[in-house]
Amino acid sequence: MFESAFVEFGVLLAVSAIVGFVAMQLRQPLIVAFIAVGIIVGPAVLGVVSLNDQIELLAHLGIAILLFVVGLKLDLHIIRTMGVVALFTGLGQVVFTSVFGYLIALALGMPPIGALYVAVALTFSSTIIIVKLLSDKRELDALHGRIAIGFLIVQDIVVVLAMIGLTAMAQNDSSTSVGFEAFMVLVKGLFMLLVVALLMRYVIPSLLNRLARSPELLILFAIAWAVMGASVGQMLGFSQEVGAFLAGISLASTHYRELIGARLVSLRDFLLLFFFISLGASLEMETLGTQVVPALILSVFVLIGNPLIVMAIMGYMGYRKRTGFLAGLTVAQISEFSLILAALGFNLGHIDQETVGLITLVGLITISASTYMILYSHPLYEKLAPLMGVFERKNPYREVALDQEQIEKPTDLIVFGLGRFGMVIAQNLQKQGKTVLGVDFNPNLVRETMEHGVPTRYGDAEDPEFIASLPLHEAKWVVGTMRDQHLNMVLFKALKADHFKGQIALAATHQKDADQLKSMGVDIVLVPYHDAALEAVHLLLANDDPRKFDPAMKPL
Repeated sequence: MFESAFVEFGVLLAVSAIVGFVAMQLRQPLIVAFIAVGIIVGPAVLGVVSLNDQIELLAHLGIAILLFVVGLKLDLHIIRTMGVVALFTGLGQVVFTSVFGYLIALALGMPPIGALYVAVALTFSSTIIIVKLLSDKRELDALHGRIAIGFLIVQDIVVVLAMIGLTAMAQNDSSTSVGFEAFMVLVKGLFMLLVVALLMRYVIPSLLNRLARSPELLILFAIAWAVMGASVGQMLGFSQEVGAFLAGISLASTHYRELIGARLVSLRDFLLLFFFISLGASLEMETLGTQVVPALILSVFVLIGNPLIVMAIMGYMGYRKRTGFLAGLTVAQISEFSLILAALGFNLGHIDQETVGLITLVGLITISASTYMILYSHPLYEKLAPLMGVFERKNPYREVALDQEQIEKPTDLIVFGLGRFGMVIAQNLQKQGKTVLGVDFNPNLVRETMEHGVPTRYGDAEDPEFIASLPLHEAKWVVGTMRDQHLNMVLFKALKADHFKGQIALAATHQKDADQLKSMGVDIVLVPYHDAALEAVHLLLANDDPRKFDPAMKPL
């Protein structure tokens, strides 16, 4: 419809922003909105935007960045701390959903390969959506939130393994045996893991330490690393997604994972816009209409069956029915990975467009419905609690034991800036029994503070996404020792935007800057040289002539 690709691109973004705003008012995830945009602007409805190579390229980049961020944030510590419950709940739900989903799909008249794809697609839940909803409700650190994140990580690992297996199936033909193909997949997989392990051990740490002197260059390297990993994965016969995932894992053990992950979130979301739009635009409304009844049946299975199996497993393992119910609701939808898996199967020639449309329709239904279920989880539990006694043991021993455990101390103070001034503050606060988390964007200082025993994160005070990733809900104080007024104001505004309820102390070089910070609402303003001078006078007078000592004279 438009002669200029640039104008077409602008129209696409404008429609996406409008539909996204409507979805936000309806409290719906943007995944639903962007698929709807694809349907609206695609050939099925208005036909104002055509799918072209540029949009497809952006879609592939979005998927690569998504898998890279998943690998980057693959926190195996959560699985270890949640232990058996994360592993068994995650794997139990995957097995249950895939087996019964496969049987339901066969009963609906689907061919075996199509039924297999549908069954696998039904097993995965959206980590992005769940983390966002739990974060908005301040439940990420609740018991059910930590368990949910644990088995969502297990699901993320399973989906990567599924992609490897499906890609291997596509490579198998009549000229090669299944056993030989499986052996080659194993060899190439081990080769990739060996290379990643060697890079993690000998190359990446020193390289990142040099790159981290420029945060912009560090992020550019991370994007290049993700795309290179996806390219290598494709060249070795795996999917791009697997290569990008391993590239993320290779950086997951570094000090810079939080900053990289926070900076890439916005880019990931922007690029995924084009994947969901292309997915919606490729749907054929005529065939989609015939999939409504099967989609409703499968959606009911996901919305009810998945939470029930999670509740059953957690109840058997000794958790209360309330914890099982709240954690179970997080798997009552299929994820963006399910849609990526469907697109992969279509590209490999395993399934047709009708099966892709069916999976997409189930995604739209379950994501929309489960969002409201999670948002109103507590009122929903109150109504259903009398019916859930079967999902709780008489003695929920595991949760009782957790209640009696001494919980790890939360973070009391977060200190931005770990130079000499900040380091002295952090160390002395620790000596007073406070739990301190240090933040600095200088990689050398980050390494030095680790040697001094101060837990430290590499990050930038000007990055709102990174600040939001910090344990602000735990901290009673945020202390900024940077004497740059611009940084102080940016940090203060970011803390207020994240609804930080604790107190804020910031440093200033000049009295004028101190007065401005006080007028903004900063609780304590530190003026290092002025405070040190007053403290020196304080000590001198106290030792010289106690009669002339004025105890009221003290730092601001």
